[in-house]
Amino acid sequence: MTKKSTKSKKTQRKNPFFESVKHYSTSERVHFVVGLLICFFTAYTGIAVISFFFTGAADQSIVGNLGVTDILSKKGAVSNWAGIRGAYTANVVMNRWFGIPSLFLLFFMGSAGFKLMRLCKINLLKRFLICSILTIWSSLFLAFSFSWAGDGFFFYLGGQHGYLLSEWLTGNIGHIGVILLLLAGLILIAVFLSKQTVPALQSRLSFGHLGKNTNDKSFTPGNNNDNAGYDLPYDENVDDDPDDPDESYDIAAADEPGYIYNHPVMKGEFTVEVAKGEDDSYDRSELGAYNPRLDLSAYKFPEVNLLKKYDQSDMQVDMTEQNDNQKRIKKTLEDFGINIISIKATIGPTITLYEVIQDKGVRISKIRNLEDDIAQSLSALGIRIIAPMPGKGTIGIEAPNKNPQIVSMESVIASRKFGESKYELPIALGRTITNEVFMFDLTKMPHLLVAGATGQGKSVGLNAIIASLLYKKHPSELKFVLVDPKMVEFNIYEDIERHYLAKLPDMDHSIITDFNNVIDTLKSLCKEMDDRYDLLMKAHVRNLSEYNAKFISRHLNPEKGHKYMPYIVVIIDEFGDLIMTAGKEIEMPIARIAQKARAVGIHMIIATQRPSTNIITGTIKANFPARIAFKVSSMIDSRTILDSPGANKLVGRGDLLFSQGNETTRVQCALVNTDEIEDIVRFIGDQPGFETAYMLPEALDENKEGGTGSIDLSNRDPLFEDAARLIVIQQQGSTSLIQRKFAIGYNRAGRLMDQLEAAGIVGAFDGNKGRQVLITDEYSLEQKLNVLQN
Repeated sequence: MTKKSTKSKKTQRKNPFFESVKHYSTSERVHFVVGLLICFFTAYTGIAVISFFFTGAADQSIVGNLGVTDILSKKGAVSNWAGIRGAYTANVVMNRWFGIPSLFLLFFMGSAGFKLMRLCKINLLKRFLICSILTIWSSLFLAFSFSWAGDGFFFYLGGQHGYLLSEWLTGNIGHIGVILLLLAGLILIAVFLSKQTVPALQSRLSFGHLGKNTNDKSFTPGNNNDNAGYDLPYDENVDDDPDDPDESYDIAAADEPGYIYNHPVMKGEFTVEVAKGEDDSYDRSELGAYNPRLDLSAYKFPEVNLLKKYDQSDMQVDMTEQNDNQKRIKKTLEDFGINIISIKATIGPTITLYEVIQDKGVRISKIRNLEDDIAQSLSALGIRIIAPMPGKGTIGIEAPNKNPQIVSMESVIASRKFGESKYELPIALGRTITNEVFMFDLTKMPHLLVAGATGQGKSVGLNAIIASLLYKKHPSELKFVLVDPKMVEFNIYEDIERHYLAKLPDMDHSIITDFNNVIDTLKSLCKEMDDRYDLLMKAHVRNLSEYNAKFISRHLNPEKGHKYMPYIVVIIDEFGDLIMTAGKEIEMPIARIAQKARAVGIHMIIATQRPSTNIITGTIKANFPARIAFKVSSMIDSRTILDSPGANKLVGRGDLLFSQGNETTRVQCALVNTDEIEDIVRFIGDQPGFETAYMLPEALDENKEGGTGSIDLSNRDPLFEDAARLIVIQQQGSTSLIQRKFAIGYNRAGRLMDQLEAAGIVGAFDGNKGRQVLITDEYSLEQKLNVLQN
């Protein structure tokens, strides 16, 4: 912490002309008007160019032989839809410039207009370079390709630019050289336009790559990603069939919840022999590391410019205010007989910390008891005394600034600290009293309790947490379970369902609002937790990070049920409503998840505006060591959430206390408004996602009888008979066989298998052995089906 200088800076005189220019150049209204004019001009030129294709031949003799002044004197003598100016402009663009590829330039101009009007968010420089390169290449291509046409067209298809460039290149490097140049240019354009171009070329040009049999005509080169090469691909969300340990997958299930397969297996490819044992690995000599992000290889992270940037340049530290406050604090303490050796100020965005060193013999408690008197002398809404400061020999007095600054989410996300963070689940919450970016790793918390009175910044804080993770984690690495009893806070995230959200298979919406669905989802998360622990045990690792690292390095075999597992972050807003409605049915699964789920990558964040003891019970507090407290109404509420006073002394509007263990940090939460979240969600939602949301497993209902005796065969699946014929023909009682053949989800295939068992077509599940097929021929099966129909 540094002591602020008491000398005020001299205000430089500003040039009115430059200030006026600066104002108009940054005015959004000016940007909109300029963008609108550009769009109008682009539309007019576009109409003239389109008309040129139909009327250009008729206008050729006029615009080609006369100057613009002479043309204007012949009013009504041209046929172009845009008039005389349009005919002349179209002739210049189409004949003298780049010909048909000039449309790329018009596309760029329209994009620039829309950008200025803030109707779209694009990288204008990138679009300009792409349009320029496409214009030049297309101009040369058309001119060279149609050089044989001679006078067959009334204009140069590639413009005079393309014609002259084609003639010059042909004379220097010949026709073959021009063809090779055009081909090279096309490949370079494709490389820069798509990240999938290079993998696609490599997979098609690398003969015999990864030991594939190139003489086998059935071979097809995967999905253009580095994961191709697993001859035994798998779905990251779907459990492998326990009934069929020797299965091999042919295709991805079309409606399977969760993920798209990395690489389709084709019959006749090479096979991998795997030694017995759950953690035995593949022959990794030629495979390379598995990359989970290649399931959505074209995914782009949100851009920082989606967030609003607040101009803080004019907000300077009011040194007069700071000096006056120091004098008032010192005088107040001296009035009560407390001598001060030194006092210094550390100025934050909304709070200033005054560190006081008292004279020898002065008890700390004596200063702490003067909190209200100091607040009165400073005319402050409320102050907080930290006595003593942790790790220092000083007493801290926190007082609000009269003119607080806004901490924007943009300044936090764009910071070097966030950009270079190596946290597994990095959350950038805001800035501390020393104006440093405050971050923490959710995996180290491992669960978070958030509380605050209505309107004090709790919802903004939750959005800041979600935004931090969206800016750092790929959809294949992170899933959210969002619970919103109020039905208004999280519905904005519905559009990223196929990218980041998780839900139960039978739920219509991924944002959970119904109390019954909340209970079912929590039970499902408990099952997901148990399933993950089983995989960790088989892999001989202690946590999800170690497990995924082992899977990425190809040490775990997908045929043994192993898969890459994303982190799951469960966020429950207004936890108090759930507790008041469902009580123990909600509290117990939450407590179980909080106690055990850390190691398997499931983390919970629960929030409430009523931090009372009947809401935040001892069970909840014991399992949520990390706490965030926004301003609360009473000291009792502060003690409930933090086990100490202080939250009742906050100033509101995002002012918060973050507590973990014995350490408490005051933070100004970053402001991220609804419009910014909508832009982020729209940016993600417009990109290709997975086929569905990440599907959680169906939890068993403990109130229902187990076994197949409760299955109603009068309500059979429409695929029941087809599945029965498949099983009998193949003589293989495999759930995944049904799944692959009919391109359905694993859960539906499992229900079909239960119905087949209840009908006596297959036997019961028998550990690692496949189910026994009880009917040996199709004739016997048809008799069985006829009986069921009757």
